[in-house]
Parts: sequence; structure tokens; C-alpha cells
Amino acid sequence: MNISPTVWVLNGPNLNILGEREPDTYGYDTLESIENKCISIADDLSLKIEFKQSNHEGELVSWIQDARESVAGLAINAGGYTHTSVALHDALKLLTIPIIEVHLSNIYTREKFRHHSFISPSAKGIICGFGANSYVLAIQALHSLIVEK
Repeated sequence: MNISPTVWVLNGPNLNILGEREPDTYGYDTLESIENKCISIADDLSLKIEFKQSNHEGELVSWIQDARESVAGLAINAGGYTHTSVALHDALKLLTIPIIEVHLSNIYTREKFRHHSFISPSAKGIICGFGANSYVLAIQALHSLIVEK
């Protein structure tokens, strides 16, 4: 019996109000609808998926630390913490699993402060600018990286 690898998708602050918050920038998809899309693609790829969201930096750090023990890959949209959190940066450096940084919008066409990421140095890749499909692409990328391993 094959056990499906597990991937986690971590979401940072304000992503719980997707669909309401700046829909011209982030789209009308809710985090729940994005989660459902990811579950569907993960099922097709024989992956287990766990979606988590927190507005609290310390909780995200704890989840990243927990990922060391049971997760094959990690997708993370750290929201505003992408551009500010050394704590997330340090926690991600602990991981030896593939990490994909995810953004709904193209952070490089937005305000200059969004052009720097504390997540990127630990990520295998960055997917941004494709709206909800950024998450789907991240799941597909993680699958490829896990299978190659």
C-alpha cells in the first residue's frame, strides 16, 4: 500500500478575507474556494494536502517547525509577512523539503516594498501573478519536486 505524500499550504495574514479584500488585486476567490481547487488537484496527483491560515506570525513559525516531521513539501503565501518576517525566514531555513513561495498578485508590479521577500532565499521557486491558479501551480510544482526526489 503506497502512502500519499502530504503537502501543506500555509497562508498568512488577511488571506482569510480573500474575495472581500481588494478584489481588483487579489480576485474574488475566497481562501475556501482556493483550498477546494488545491484539494482537487492534489487528489489527481495522489497527494494529501493540508491548508492552514493564521494572522499570527508565531503560529506560522510553529507550523513551519512542525512541517519538519511529517510533510513532503510546503507552499507558503505569507502575505505581508513575506516582506517583513525574519522569523519566518529563519524557520524556513530549517526545512529540507521543497518550498514554493506563492502570491496571488505579481508582487514585482506593485509597491516597491513588496519586491523584497524574506521567504525567497529558502524557496525552490516563486509563483506569483496568476491569482488562485498560483496555488494550483504551486501544488503541481511540489508534486514534480517530490516525485523527482
